[in-house]
Amino acid sequence: MFEEKTLQCVSCGADFPFSAEEQEFYTSKGFQEPRRCKPCRDAAKSQRRGGGGSRGPRELYDAVCAACGCQTQVPFRPDGVKPVYCRDCYQAQR
Repeated sequence: MFEEKTLQCVSCGADFPFSAEEQEFYTSKGFQEPRRCKPCRDAAKSQRRGGGGSRGPRELYDAVCAACGCQTQVPFRPDGVKPVYCRDCYQAQR
């Protein structure tokens, strides 16, 4: 079985625990041991995503649902060619 061990982060040099449960999960997924501590992994992930939310709030566009006719907002500019559905009608279509 797995036993808890301590690893050293390659980014900041801090020691961090690698629990038996985490080791089992990593092994089951075929992952290698983590090389960075959680804060350094989160910082790297945030940087890869463009600064962690620096894009600002999502722009929404007003539309009329093609199924029920109610007013709704969608995260894309409707072009009038394809039907636009409100959240409930979209879920029902899926």
